[in-house]
Amino acid sequence: MTRYLLAGGGTAGHVNPLLAVADRLRERDPGAVVRVLGTAEGLEARLVPARGYQLLTVERLPFPRRPDRAAGRFPLRFRRLVAHIRALLVEHDIDVVVGFGGYVSAPAYLAARAEGLPVVVHEANARPGIANRLGSTVSSFVGVAFEGTRLRGARFVGMPLRPEIERLDRPAARGEAVRFFGLAADRLTLLVTGGSLGARRINQTLLDSAALVLGAGWQILHIVGERSELSYPDLPGYRVLPYCDRMDLALAAADLAVARAGASTVSELTALAIPAVYVPLAIGNGEQRLNARDALGAGAAISVDNEDFTPEWVADRLLPLLQNRAELAAMAAQAAAIGVRDGADRVVALIDEATAGRVA
Repeated sequence: MTRYLLAGGGTAGHVNPLLAVADRLRERDPGAVVRVLGTAEGLEARLVPARGYQLLTVERLPFPRRPDRAAGRFPLRFRRLVAHIRALLVEHDIDVVVGFGGYVSAPAYLAARAEGLPVVVHEANARPGIANRLGSTVSSFVGVAFEGTRLRGARFVGMPLRPEIERLDRPAARGEAVRFFGLAADRLTLLVTGGSLGARRINQTLLDSAALVLGAGWQILHIVGERSELSYPDLPGYRVLPYCDRMDLALAAADLAVARAGASTVSELTALAIPAVYVPLAIGNGEQRLNARDALGAGAAISVDNEDFTPEWVADRLLPLLQNRAELAAMAAQAAAIGVRDGADRVVALIDEATAGRVA
């Protein structure tokens, strides 16, 4: 029986691929013990127990960004955190540590190395974070979601996807999808989403351009986010949702998507052969722009800067695309050519390689 510790959390970008791998490990071997290392503040605190996994929580300790008093205390606190995780590895008799980035991954990698345990690293973004750059120095088993990610020893494995996305048969599910959302079966659907919290620029521009899109013969499924403060009109063919807990059906309905370029979003859209318009958010390390790079290069998507995504851009660039069925079909074919559906299996294979000969 193998005992796995999956480390990561904070955001959906770390938690979702972690849970996809956890599910695949448990599905393959119901006797396997899968535990998750995270913090009490991150998204994992809610999602991991809800999925049936034990969450081991440790201190949230961000890397210091400036030379202040907290930075001076950081080395001692970090050593204590590594020692705490080492104790957890021994207490739970862990066989392998698999990290997905985030605050807890860096100390988990060092704790595993100190205990002589194999380490596996998965990097979801095209531009690696600090934790996984550290992890790549202590492991030979490093998987990345995007080709060209600059990480030592990286192998392209794609993104582990949620089972309901990985196994989605879009044509077969489309009828259920349009009924679920109250859409018309005979119209093409533009899916618009800025993530669970929404994206004000995307929301405002689509709100202002809805009549143009509807006039082009399309319908809109607009997931505005739970924090959207805008008022949306009640127009035929314009379906507005604050949140969507059936993204599999939303993706089954979509003929084109307008979205941010988060790693999971890009990976899901390409895996499902959905052409896209990406509006990257210029935050963090600028990883969203890099996440979309492969899709743009393949012709599976187009991109527009956040500040340039305006009703004028919709009229000049999006409307001609909506009216060009041949171009949309070509974009979908290119997405299918670069998309990866079996990322979870590929990461599990990497874990098996790392643990070969160590566990019975």
